[in-house]
Amino acid sequence: MTLENLALLSRRSRLGVAVVILALIGAAAWTAAHFLQPAAPRHIVLASGLEDGLFHQYAKRYIEILARSGVTVEERMTAGAGENLQLLEDPHSGVDIGFTQGGVARFPEANDVVMVASLYYLPMWIFYRNIDTFDHVNELRSHRVAVGAEGSGTRSLAEPVFALNELTNDHMTMLPLGNEAALRALKSDEVDAAVFVDGAKNQAVWAALHDPHLRLMSYGHADAYPRLLPYIKRLTLPSGVIDVAHNIPEKEVALIGTKAMLAARDGLHAALIELLVDAAHEIHGGQGFFEEAGEFPAISRVDLRISTDADQHKRFGPSFLYRYLPFWLATLVERAIIILVPLAAVLFPLFHYLPQLLRWRVRSRIYRWYGELALIERDVAKPTGALPTEKWLADLERIERAVARIHIPTGYASESYTLREHIALVRRAVLARTSSPPAAAG
Repeated sequence: MTLENLALLSRRSRLGVAVVILALIGAAAWTAAHFLQPAAPRHIVLASGLEDGLFHQYAKRYIEILARSGVTVEERMTAGAGENLQLLEDPHSGVDIGFTQGGVARFPEANDVVMVASLYYLPMWIFYRNIDTFDHVNELRSHRVAVGAEGSGTRSLAEPVFALNELTNDHMTMLPLGNEAALRALKSDEVDAAVFVDGAKNQAVWAALHDPHLRLMSYGHADAYPRLLPYIKRLTLPSGVIDVAHNIPEKEVALIGTKAMLAARDGLHAALIELLVDAAHEIHGGQGFFEEAGEFPAISRVDLRISTDADQHKRFGPSFLYRYLPFWLATLVERAIIILVPLAAVLFPLFHYLPQLLRWRVRSRIYRWYGELALIERDVAKPTGALPTEKWLADLERIERAVARIHIPTGYASESYTLREHIALVRRAVLARTSSPPAAAG
């Protein structure tokens, strides 16, 4: 059936067809929109850390890299890994992603937070003045120790390590100082030791490593901690690796540490997860003091649940659209495909069966009169009974007038003429019955 045929339908019939088509299109569009993931946001909030920590420095790199794809990253500076995770756990905090580390998460509170990738090793450095000698953590008993502020990664890692050594506030003085403040306190004899949990290039750690008046503790039970705390790794700082010319450190140092992670609120758009993984490759993919080239970013579990989108991106790489199109255009095309596919699934069958539907609709306007003709013809054919000739002829006249008012496409004109011939045939049968003598009774 052509558009010309559609135009020849009655106004009411065309309206009915249009309503059916629009209802099907609307249903398909609603279904697509209902199950369609919202568009990737162009603005996200990143919880970083202290101004003098590496998390803040890395946050600036992520801001720069994601800006290339048109995504604005707003940094929210915090006390560190512990506070970052709390913000991610809070659905009203406004934070979408954040840096954290192994050992911070507590379940089930952290069930709605996922790891996008682990980024690098975070050693637990313990520095003290060179007038002392510490070989084991439990030797810090009865000393003043800077252990980082509440919510910091330093405090989060130090506390369980101290607990294994039966060290609490009852056995030592723990001061909430971190990074530069902790280093100043150590140098001024306000504390006996300072704990740092960050990379070697943290400003305070780097300064402490180069300070001849400070010493770095080598863990006497470095192999034991990973067996007791699964998120801890044994790390080795080779002799001279910090500064070969000045022999820093003078000898190999056994350390323990965990992994820094980029975490996100569960449900963060998959396209953003892919951008973040790619940015992590660019920032953290090189060789470090403890990391092999290409070792990070990694998807092996630390403690948080691994993002499914990050895992798939790590295994199979970016999707076709995101590989060859700008981020904003890829997200637009992706959404268009997701909407158009269900629409096509509805429209293709609809346009395939529409001619048949219209054909049935046109023919039904003709065939509906055959029922009345059949009833009249059956009454006429009865051998006995009254002969309501005038009623039969009036009904036939009414049917003929109704058929004459039907607008029939040219292709169906023959069926209209056939109906009229059948009306005439029944009329002749009525007239013949009227003129013939009644049948004799048995």
